[in-house]
Amino acid sequence: MTSIEKLKTEFIHYCHYEKNLSPKTLKAYEIDIRQFVSFLIENQAPKEIESIDKNIIRQYLHSISILKPKTVKRKMATIKALFNYLEYEDKIIVNPFRKMRIQIREPKTLPNVMNIHEIEKIIHSSYQAKNNEPNMDSYAFAEAIRDIAVIELLFATGIRVSELSHLRNDCINLYTGKVSVKGKGNKERIIQVCNEEAMLALNEYYSLFKNKIKENEYFFINRFNNRLSEQSVRFLVKKYAQSSGIQRRITPHSFRHSFATLLLEEDVDIKYIQHLLGHSSIMTTQIYTHVNTEKQKQILQRHPRKNFHVRA
Repeated sequence: MTSIEKLKTEFIHYCHYEKNLSPKTLKAYEIDIRQFVSFLIENQAPKEIESIDKNIIRQYLHSISILKPKTVKRKMATIKALFNYLEYEDKIIVNPFRKMRIQIREPKTLPNVMNIHEIEKIIHSSYQAKNNEPNMDSYAFAEAIRDIAVIELLFATGIRVSELSHLRNDCINLYTGKVSVKGKGNKERIIQVCNEEAMLALNEYYSLFKNKIKENEYFFINRFNNRLSEQSVRFLVKKYAQSSGIQRRITPHSFRHSFATLLLEEDVDIKYIQHLLGHSSIMTTQIYTHVNTEKQKQILQRHPRKNFHVRA
């Protein structure tokens, strides 16, 4: 009888070296499987992999059902991936997921999209912070230069915050504007920065930080010459959104949503947007085909009812 804890190491090794999954995904797998093992212990269920049947899986599903549907879906997908691997490697004879149909419905929510005026306010706020700093030799001035480059790149490319944070020094060509991005599943895509202001911001940041960047493998760095973390990017976006007078919650992902939506409104083919965003399925990109309120108003102002005047 083999314990699931022992097989977990083999599975994570397989995901790392054979499937080449990202460190973030591997960490999530570790957490999810550890939680499943904890459930088995707490409920005095057998930890031996051969003894885990669909009834135990159902009990586990019930125990995590208080979580958000997206979280439940991910955790169940992790456990299913584990058992599929064990079946493929002949570690188990019967895969409990084979005779289970688990459907977890996620509520459909519209993405948090900014209009062009809100984006302009945030970008203006970041440049204002630079102009308000009198000491050009201070770290506050250098930080403002970096923050401008971060915000300009978020909007210019629509990249994920994790992709920006892990962007390596050799992934940005400051002459051609080509940015090589490693997305989910380590899939690489090239995005061309075509905006002149964005390129100026990136070059100004690099000229100021180049010595420190050359010592570091990452392009965006913090005051300790370490990689600029995702949380730091979230914080700086929130800071400039608030200083620009925007009351609602704005995140780096809001720039990604806005990037896609505004391109669609410019009649850019959704297939090109799919590639720019790094979506493996066009179904994921289609969430942006919603029409935002401002655009809807513009469209409906052309409603044919305006062509005739009949009143009671």
